[in-house]
Amino acid sequence: MQNIYGNIQGIKSSQIKLLQRFYEQRQPGDRFITLEFAQALGEISTEIHQPICCYINRRGQVIRIAVGTPSQTQIPPEELPRHSAERLSGIHCVATQFKSDPPDEAALIAMARQRLDALVVLILVGGEGGRHKKAANGNVKEAFLANLVPNAEKPWEISPPLSLDDLIEQDFDDLVDEWEREISENSDRTLFPDIVSDTDKVLLVGLKTDDIPQQRFEDGLQELVRLVETAGGIVADTVEQKRSRPHPQTVVGKGKVEEIAFQAQKVGANLIVFDRDISASQARNLENEIGIRVIDRTEVILDIFAQRAQSQAGKLQVELAQLEYMLPRLRGQGREMSRLGAGIGTRGPGETKLETERRVIQRRIAQLQQEVNQLQAHRDRIRQQRQKQEIPVLALVGYTNAGKSTLLNVLTNAEVYTADQLFATLDPTTRKLVITNPETQERRTILLTDTVGFIHELPPALIDAFRATLEEVVEANVLLHLVDLSHPAWESHIASVQEILAEMPTIPEKSLIVFNKIDSVDSETLKKAQQEYPSAVFISATKRLGLETLKERSLQLIDETLAKPELQNAVTQS
Repeated sequence: MQNIYGNIQGIKSSQIKLLQRFYEQRQPGDRFITLEFAQALGEISTEIHQPICCYINRRGQVIRIAVGTPSQTQIPPEELPRHSAERLSGIHCVATQFKSDPPDEAALIAMARQRLDALVVLILVGGEGGRHKKAANGNVKEAFLANLVPNAEKPWEISPPLSLDDLIEQDFDDLVDEWEREISENSDRTLFPDIVSDTDKVLLVGLKTDDIPQQRFEDGLQELVRLVETAGGIVADTVEQKRSRPHPQTVVGKGKVEEIAFQAQKVGANLIVFDRDISASQARNLENEIGIRVIDRTEVILDIFAQRAQSQAGKLQVELAQLEYMLPRLRGQGREMSRLGAGIGTRGPGETKLETERRVIQRRIAQLQQEVNQLQAHRDRIRQQRQKQEIPVLALVGYTNAGKSTLLNVLTNAEVYTADQLFATLDPTTRKLVITNPETQERRTILLTDTVGFIHELPPALIDAFRATLEEVVEANVLLHLVDLSHPAWESHIASVQEILAEMPTIPEKSLIVFNKIDSVDSETLKKAQQEYPSAVFISATKRLGLETLKERSLQLIDETLAKPELQNAVTQS
């Protein structure tokens, strides 16, 4: 049987079958709709107390039946016919509506985005939830006809109210030919851009609750912009709301949901990203209301990790993290488990067919956890070999994009990938670093390890999956906590890293805060950091400033760590 799209929760199976029968009713190619079809559509819409959208091609075939408004039930871009900017899509939408108003701007924007031939709105008698009333044409009181015009400011026009009989008498073929000719002759190619794109156009949603300081909220939104851009998306706009606490069903209030839906249509967004974790039911409710895919901050981070993972171990840990995150969200997810295609939140294991049965995914998670345990055991053996060689270890930790990989490259001549983006590298890299003691001229060999970058509220699924990698931090002798001093939220970054380190079972006793990118900060910021962290080291990895001081301080901390009796001999000379 054909699918019924949109929000079908609460609709009886018998009513679903009635909706499916519309697929069998072919319409005449020279008319928008028949009288019988319009009456039947009005009847079932009133019965289920929901608006219905029916999408029909120029051959009169019903290609999509969906429960919801035109803005909520849009045809996905990849399913729309590809045409030139001067052509319409060859599909028109017939929608039912309970309010006696012309189609709203959100519906008209949806029509423009899909380049529909026309939007026909059937106004039903009795209003939403009203008593079933009969009229001359069943439940249909009147209709509005909207079509696109070559006007950049307002690219549509709406007819005055039409009787159903007048609507049915309209010659569809002649009207569409006339509209397309007018568009072709006066075409502004920016009016109908190609909406099929590999790049996600994203609308961000930020919720400021009472427990979040204003500065932290603003910093979080700015970071989310960077995350979306790193994942390959384009941020089209941001919507914010202040509430004492999140709405249990839709995160934000009902009025704000309507604003989000309208703004998404206005800016052409095909993805909504929230700045906090949302539940599966909240995502489903929002998608039903807005008609656009909704994800949260964690899914964006997981998507970035899926793109960045290069080694087999990295891919293994990313897949485990994604599946652990998705498992509690499988129930009622509201979309097919097979996510073929591209886009933020769909990479990694989502590129392959995901079995819909929970037990199959649980078995896969168990298998991955076993492989991660084997990876952990392998790393343990490598660390034991290092300990036998009595080579001390420095671990670089810090907020993502603080410059850890750059510093590793500068100090050890490594060739680790670096870029001005979040989570540029995932796989830990260890290189030998030879430091000459300026006083004794003694050459000392240590190991310098670059670890995965941290971020505010690092998703628990990632912490668990990357525990084999994060143990490089646990087993180090000294931590070098690198901080991007040029970032306006550097103080918050320090706190976030310290929070994550505090959750680890054990960490080295000795650590050193290293402020990086001092060549890009003003004197006031530098002075503030020096006053608050007098023991810190200030460097610029790219300009090679302060690196000798960093080496000296690192040796001092290593010597202090190795000064314990059982570690007296844990120094090697090259």
